[in-house]
Amino acid sequence: MRIPRWTSLSGALFRVLAVWLVSSLTLLVLAALLPDFRLQSANGDSLTGTAVTAALGAGAFGLLSAVVWPLLVRGLLLVPALVLGLLVFFLNGSLLLLALDLIPEGRGQAAPQTAVIVAAVMSAASSATSAFLAVRNDEAYHRRLVRLAGRRHGRRARGPATPGTVFLQLDGLGHDLLCEATGGEGPLMETVARWRREGHRLTPWRTDWSSQTGASQLALLHGSNEDVPAFRWYEKDTHTVVVSNRPSSAAALQRRAIERTGDGGLLARDGASRGNLFSGGADQVALVMSVAVRRGRHNRSRAGYFAYFSDPANATRTAVSFVAEVVREIVQSLRARLRREVPRVARGGLYPVLRAFATVVERDVVVAAVIGDLLAGRTAVYADLVAYDEVAHHSGPAHRDARQVLRSLDRALALIARAARHAPRPYRIVLLSDHGQSHGPTFRERYGLSLQDLVRAGCGLPVPRRAGRSPSGAEARAAARAALHRPEEPAAPRPEEPAAPRPEEPREPGAAHPVVLASGNLGLVSFPDVPGRITREELDRRHPALLTTLADHPGIGFVLVRSAAHGPVVLGPAGAEHHLDTGRVLGADPLAPFGDGAADAVRRTDRFPHTADLMINSVCEPATGAVHAFEEQIGSHGGLGGAQSHPFLLWPAELSAPVPDGEVLTGAEQVHRVLRRWLAEADGPQLPLGPAVDELRHDEPDPEGFSSPGRPPQDKSR
Repeated sequence: MRIPRWTSLSGALFRVLAVWLVSSLTLLVLAALLPDFRLQSANGDSLTGTAVTAALGAGAFGLLSAVVWPLLVRGLLLVPALVLGLLVFFLNGSLLLLALDLIPEGRGQAAPQTAVIVAAVMSAASSATSAFLAVRNDEAYHRRLVRLAGRRHGRRARGPATPGTVFLQLDGLGHDLLCEATGGEGPLMETVARWRREGHRLTPWRTDWSSQTGASQLALLHGSNEDVPAFRWYEKDTHTVVVSNRPSSAAALQRRAIERTGDGGLLARDGASRGNLFSGGADQVALVMSVAVRRGRHNRSRAGYFAYFSDPANATRTAVSFVAEVVREIVQSLRARLRREVPRVARGGLYPVLRAFATVVERDVVVAAVIGDLLAGRTAVYADLVAYDEVAHHSGPAHRDARQVLRSLDRALALIARAARHAPRPYRIVLLSDHGQSHGPTFRERYGLSLQDLVRAGCGLPVPRRAGRSPSGAEARAAARAALHRPEEPAAPRPEEPAAPRPEEPREPGAAHPVVLASGNLGLVSFPDVPGRITREELDRRHPALLTTLADHPGIGFVLVRSAAHGPVVLGPAGAEHHLDTGRVLGADPLAPFGDGAADAVRRTDRFPHTADLMINSVCEPATGAVHAFEEQIGSHGGLGGAQSHPFLLWPAELSAPVPDGEVLTGAEQVHRVLRRWLAEADGPQLPLGPAVDELRHDEPDPEGFSSPGRPPQDKSR
């Protein structure tokens, strides 16, 4: 039933007057409490005069916020997004000072630092009042959520009867932990628990060997993660290190996937990609790493920040939450140190700020963008919420710190589900994760040396007494650098210059030191002076002690090497071997502790062109699933072992089952095919093949401020 226009206008007028009244009362209360803030002339005023002054000040501040604030934020798109969040208080305070100057006879005055406080409180009060009134009226609530996402123009009429689909990725949350968080009385994640009770179905799926977002999400969105052996790896042909979450690397990986499949991606028809590494072919993108590499007017990857921060109430709320999250991390880190919790990693430096960026800023902006997509009636939306993954790396997957983040993410899911009820078409919400996380002390903490130290020792190279540590918050750091438009952080040093060989192992003249990289509990060793994959025989000739040093170390589960005589061979302790081509096993199978499917996963990775000379997986404790990350993470993923290999898929009951009963959903590429099938079951647009790729090559900016992803830009660093 259509609401009469006069009713809608009268309701809007009532809400404006109510917010104005609350803001005026807030000014009066603050004027009575704060010594450096007054609403009277120097000679004093009557109570009525003071009230009128408060009303004028509140009205001027509200008008300036509505008119000037969006212009300020649009102009500040050239300013780093993270800096914009930190400038919120200053900008709000400046607007309040300007509003007070507009009051006649100088009745309104405030010290600059007091103006910041008053502006923050007023924004919070007006936001709370507006939200409360909006909840009581469906049309107002709809309008509030549209404004939350920054979509002031072009709202669609009532959409098609066919449902849209929202894919929400809870980054790093494993299947077993989700079951625990949604089970029993008073579940940690009440919204997800209700979905399960009301008909959503849950199943685990098995990742590839590289259990990390770069490999999983590339396949989920683009159908292929071929030649993605790890989160970071060294490519001999280009002499570069590829890091999945660097903008230039993400753009190159997306381009390769499109060229390999001939398909635009999961979201190539009326889709939206929010907070992901890759666009999925969507024509609406925000906070997508693969398009963040662009510069100039065609780059709208940060438009989501403008859409969100253009509302001063949103900006204030997120800024306050940002500061609170920084304080929370400092307190939690200090508590862990005082209680001497183990395992534990360093959480100082910039990590509290990076954590707050991932758990507050990215979450709020992505949720707002998804809500805008729902209210715009888009056919398919895929969004990544990374908050849990970031905290679990440093606190542990099941630690109370990480559980608190799950609770906040559950509230975000509830907000999205609530907005879906106001959308112009029905929506089905699919919840999934790209990998889990496995717990355990780091390799360095457990054994007193890094993987690089161990490799150098096996090669007869000097081992530094104190090796450097990997930076905390590597994934959030990359997202923050992209938001800041800072140059990409070097992934790893170039291969070292040849050093003088140790007497016990002469080396050939000109031989370069090995490049050692880590992706969770998966290590990669490359010899840059050897074209292609080095063979086991050549490696034994150069460094006779290396393979034995690695395979027999108690922290190493297995080592993959290519043999000229036997093809790919998995080495384990005490001379154990698993020949992947023939299935022959000598001694105890080194892959047995890693469960069913381990041999297939390793065999698939072995055929990748850029698989490292040596692929090293840490040991996994079968009873506990504990692993030892080769970087500074006590909750890790990237290899085989434990919960990291078992993410989940939660889907509405009206959709078909992912696989027949008794079969195991294996690999992100198979999950992609399931997601495509579910889109087709909605009688929505058929996903494009071939010609749609050409359509993706257009880089015309979208009138709403987002960009068409186009063909991923050429990576000039390659």
